[in-house]
Amino acid sequence: MTNLTRLESDNLRRLEEMRSTFEKLRAERIRAEGEVERLTRELEQAREHARAEFGTDDEAAIRQLIEDASAQNAKRVEEFGAALRDIEARLKQLGGER
Repeated sequence: MTNLTRLESDNLRRLEEMRSTFEKLRAERIRAEGEVERLTRELEQAREHARAEFGTDDEAAIRQLIEDASAQNAKRVEEFGAALRDIEARLKQLGGER
């Protein structure tokens, strides 16, 4: 019976030692669940914003919209540069005619 009592005592001691670890893990789980809820709300808000702004919340579609806008921007920059070069050439012609 002494051995059983010692075993029980050891088990109780070990359980008490594990209690703090359990409490820490439980607190961490609660914190993580709160974080998941917050991030889920933020994700839904971002999706709503994307749908309002871009008409979609699909990442691939938004990426394509960005690529298209970037290509269009590069084209417009090139067109503007060509227009400036044309104006510069005309001004040089006018200056040479004087």
